[in-house]
Amino acid sequence: MINSGPVRLVDVAQAAQVSVATVSRVLNGHHVDATLSARVRQAVADLDYRPNAIARNLRRRDTQVWAVVITDVTNPFFTSLVRGIEDVAQESGYSVLLGNSDESATKQEHYLRVAEAERVAGVVLTPAESQASVSRLSAVGIPVVTVDRPLGADQEHSLADSIMTDSVSGAAEATTHLLNHGWSRPACIAGPSRTITAQDRARGYQQAVEAAGLPARVAWSEFTTPGGHDATRQLLQSDNPPDALVLGNSSIALGALAAISSGGLVVGRDIGVIGFDDAPWAPLVTPPLTVVSQPAYELGADAARLLLDRIQHTAPDDPVRIQRTTTLIERGSCRRE
Repeated sequence: MINSGPVRLVDVAQAAQVSVATVSRVLNGHHVDATLSARVRQAVADLDYRPNAIARNLRRRDTQVWAVVITDVTNPFFTSLVRGIEDVAQESGYSVLLGNSDESATKQEHYLRVAEAERVAGVVLTPAESQASVSRLSAVGIPVVTVDRPLGADQEHSLADSIMTDSVSGAAEATTHLLNHGWSRPACIAGPSRTITAQDRARGYQQAVEAAGLPARVAWSEFTTPGGHDATRQLLQSDNPPDALVLGNSSIALGALAAISSGGLVVGRDIGVIGFDDAPWAPLVTPPLTVVSQPAYELGADAARLLLDRIQHTAPDDPVRIQRTTTLIERGSCRRE
């Protein structure tokens, strides 16, 4: 093969019959299929390819960074989740850039555009709403893994891998647990109705109360402490207030507990409570809070490993779906005195 100028990366890719991305991964020391790696190295030798050091360093910088876009890192669930992502990323030689969407589709779009412009190696995303557009990222070869929520209601046709917990079963188990302790009018504050996570928790609650022959009562709020406080206050001031609550996350639970206390009620005596997520404060309140625990750290670590597999082209062609189970941790808040 005769070259009229310096050998380029694309020349090596053509000679090895692989993509430019595969050549880049081999030269940067990432794991690549042994057969493909051998072809690339043979092409490099045959063409006497000598990479430009400055350009290679720029490429290496780009491929060593992941973007992680979640809804709110102050939520203890996401704090643990991000730690799981970062630990796996660091072990694999990657750094993590973090953005908080605050459940805003506009902020989320901004961070995804930044990820595209900076050509990050991959993105871990908790979609702010039921839909999120990642087609531009896919078009430029940036893999996306969603965690805690899928991109949309139809997961089978999603463009990204996803890892979640079974919120439906977790909420159903929590509701049944309250009923088994003698509470007869449970309600659910699920979260914002636009999110699939909240929809799933409402659906699990509804399945349990309907199986018991009881009417369902779902309230929607933001995944925040003020949202939980306001929704709980409205329920307690209604004509037929609930005697138990299933709460969509730990921030909602904090607001609910404040509203219950300010209303002169006692948890465990006047009202039963179960929340999602085992926040650090949950065992410390009086009575300690019964929770549906999600393996937040493990979810983050699994998402990071999925992303790493995509970057290294070792994942299956079809989107990967992982669903972990929840664990009910019983404490005093659901026991009727």
